[in-house]
Amino acid sequence: MLAFIAGVIILSCAFCSVVPKDVTVNGIAVGGMTREEAAATVRSETEKFLKEKSLKIYAGKETYIYTYPEISYSDNVYGLLKNAEKGGNYISETTYYLCGLSEIASAICRSESVDAVEPYAEFSASGKAFAYYEGRDGKQLDEGKLRKDILKSLEGGFEPVNAVFIGQKRTKKMEDVKKSTRLLSTFTTYFDSSNLNRTSNIRLAASKLNGSVLKSGQTLSFNDIVGARVKERGFLSAKIIENGEFKDGIGGGVCQVSTTLYNAALLSGMKIVEYHPHSLAVGYVSPSRDAMVSGKACDLKICNIFPETIYIRAKVSGGGVTFSVYGGGDGAEYSVVSEVTGALPAPEEHTDEPDKARNGKDGTLSEGYLLIKRGEYVKKVLLRKDKYAPVKRVVYDEPAIPEQQTQDMVF
Repeated sequence: MLAFIAGVIILSCAFCSVVPKDVTVNGIAVGGMTREEAAATVRSETEKFLKEKSLKIYAGKETYIYTYPEISYSDNVYGLLKNAEKGGNYISETTYYLCGLSEIASAICRSESVDAVEPYAEFSASGKAFAYYEGRDGKQLDEGKLRKDILKSLEGGFEPVNAVFIGQKRTKKMEDVKKSTRLLSTFTTYFDSSNLNRTSNIRLAASKLNGSVLKSGQTLSFNDIVGARVKERGFLSAKIIENGEFKDGIGGGVCQVSTTLYNAALLSGMKIVEYHPHSLAVGYVSPSRDAMVSGKACDLKICNIFPETIYIRAKVSGGGVTFSVYGGGDGAEYSVVSEVTGALPAPEEHTDEPDKARNGKDGTLSEGYLLIKRGEYVKKVLLRKDKYAPVKRVVYDEPAIPEQQTQDMVF
């Protein structure tokens, strides 16, 4: 009995999965077939139709073509067959779609969109300071519209899709670029080019600073860029100031480079974060305009306080070292004034040894001021007060001639 019942159930299910007689779907006779067979028959015709179709997307100069199985479909055929009645004629609802539509649309946009390139300048440490380029306008493919148009094409007659671009204009003008790269300041100090070691040190230190670029808010450290002044790095022996005396030492002349940069930075309007005066006055700048560097303890630090980038060039030619500073600045004109406020007499010492005699030099009290001019208004700001020590004077005293010897000399 149980076996009989099971057989009846199996036969009933098999009978139920068979499509009733005289049923058509999309004009195709499927009566008497199992639902699976009927669905496969109807869908084979759909796939045959799809294999003859293609989706073309025109984007600029490129054409993108997609065919089956990149174009696929979904339908309600099985649902129709499940509920089909004898003699029924049915039309399926078929939806065509592009597999990975979002990824494809995004990829086409990335490939075909052209970003606007703003006018720009390229900085060079030699030759002309800047080369200027106009840039170009851009265009962005409208990705949202592209997706909609693809869906519309697949829902219709597979009409070609023409991608739509949205123009992207440059926002800057070349005038603005040139304004942000104008010459803000230049400053030169001079030296004896016949002193080969000192000249070599000046040239080496300046070359390391040449081409420096400071972004807005960035600080330049002289010591970090120039590095240790040692023989192993190419620096030679020349006069330096040590313990209030001029002596030979490795790296002599480097302080002239830091001093020149210091003045160029002041004249550009940048902020001096750290500087140190010499213990003795130097001959290549006025008092209160020097900037000594030494080891790691004494550095020159300069901060770019402007919104635009600062560009620095250094040049050594003949007997001069020059620093030039480029950028947008703040529109003000800067100048530096040195004022001597007092003197410190040089101590004097006497000697009876001719080779120990030397000229001395009085010490100096001085002040440095920054003049800031905006239109007709000029503001005077105290930068620093300095005290430069005197250099001892050693006087040679000739020995007195004995009186008898003096009388013998009288004719």
